[in-house]
Order: sequence, then structure tokens, then C-alpha cells
Amino acid sequence: MKNTIATLLPVTILLSVVAQSTAAQNIPRTSDGQPDLSGIWQVLNRANDNVLAHSASADGPAGLGVVVGDEIPYRPEALAQKAENFANRATLDTEASCYLPGVPRITYMPFPFQIVQLPNMVTVLYEYAHAIRYLYTNGSEHPEGPINWWMGDSRAHWDGDTLVVDVVHFTDATWFDRTGNYHSDALHVVERYSLIDSDHMQYEATIEDPNVFTRPWTMQMTLYRRTEPNFQLLDYDCYAFEWEQYYPYPEVAEGASQ
Repeated sequence: MKNTIATLLPVTILLSVVAQSTAAQNIPRTSDGQPDLSGIWQVLNRANDNVLAHSASADGPAGLGVVVGDEIPYRPEALAQKAENFANRATLDTEASCYLPGVPRITYMPFPFQIVQLPNMVTVLYEYAHAIRYLYTNGSEHPEGPINWWMGDSRAHWDGDTLVVDVVHFTDATWFDRTGNYHSDALHVVERYSLIDSDHMQYEATIEDPNVFTRPWTMQMTLYRRTEPNFQLLDYDCYAFEWEQYYPYPEVAEGASQ
């Protein structure tokens, strides 16, 4: 038996290496040899409702959760704020006011986003509120802070076939989901984008905020390429919906008068 295991182990390792090498060869690449992340992507999960595993409720469908270990390591003194957020979630959540949702939440909002990749910068265009992020891959450093930006400041580099994005300079106004999981303006996010194949991407976000959490923690999920013919980002200017009753589009006003 020992001889059989000893014989099979190198074969198993070799097959694993071959499989990984084949997967790496099959992913699309840019002219400079980097994985080509360009395209329109979207999640298929309920993380925007709650990043943790949850049952169905009046707030929405059930979800399996995206947090590794299914636990957010809040500091004891931060739990009171989390409870207050949950109690007032209908009005306090930035999504309710159509404010930008922050990072990483905008990645798992139930809206598609488009990646445009250049050698010195990756641009991400989001359908939600037409938000835009610039992930600088030119070796530049974060600007000096403190700066409070809704989407933070993103500086990226390639680690093998993975795009690693370091994000800092956040406001404390955004949440991770609709249940009130939150952070302070000391939030530091490290994102990792790794192509699995041409139509699937592994997304990982490691969260660090010593003001709110006792240790770093991580979310993981799959991003799916939208491959339907003629698929494109559409309009979702949610901040304008309230104003349409006062300044309606011509076709809306015409329909209302009939």
C-alpha cells in the first residue's frame, strides 16, 4: 500500500501542475501578456443584502454568504453601532439615498460593471449610478491623506496572473451591505481579481479596519462574464428618480397626460 501511495503521489502532483498550467494558458491575455479582464461582469449572489449567510426574510431572499468563515470579527464596542445600523437600515443605508456604495460593495451590487484594461490603468465602469473607478497600474503611490472619498483611492499591480488592488482613503459613511455591516474611515481594502477561465473570475476582498474589527477578514466570490449578444451597461441614475416628478422626461410627461 505504501509503495502504491508513493507511486501515485508524484503522478497526482504532476496532473495538478498540468491542469493549472493548462488553465493559465487558456485565459485571454492582452498584447503585453497580462490576463485580459476586459468585458462586462456581474455577481450571482445576495451579498448586497447581507454578506453573511442568511435565511429569507421580509428584507429579501436567502443567501449563502461570501465571508470566509462566515464571521465578521467586530470589536465588542463596535457591535452597538452595528445594531443601531440594522434597526435604522431602511433610511441609514447609503443605497437608500443613492449615494455611492463604496468598495468592495459596488462589486457585488446587483448590477453589471464593465472593465476596460490598458497597460497603465484599469478602468471599471459600473451601471449603478454610472460610478467609475480608476485602478492605476503605473506604479504611482496613494496621494497623501487623510482624504474621505466614497470609493477610496485605488493603486494596483500584477502578482503573477492576479490583479491586486490596494484601496485606501475612504469615508465612514458606506456599509458593506443592507444589514448595516460597517467600517470607519480607517478602512483598508485589498482586492484580488483572478481569471478562472475566459468567462469566470475569482474576486477576493480583504478588509482591515482596526477601529472596528479585531483582525483582517476576507470575502470571496465568483464574477460571471455577461455573454449575451449586444449586452451593455444601461442607465440607473437612481439619484434622478425623485426629480422626475418635477422635471419629467418628455415621453414620461406625454404618457401621464393621456
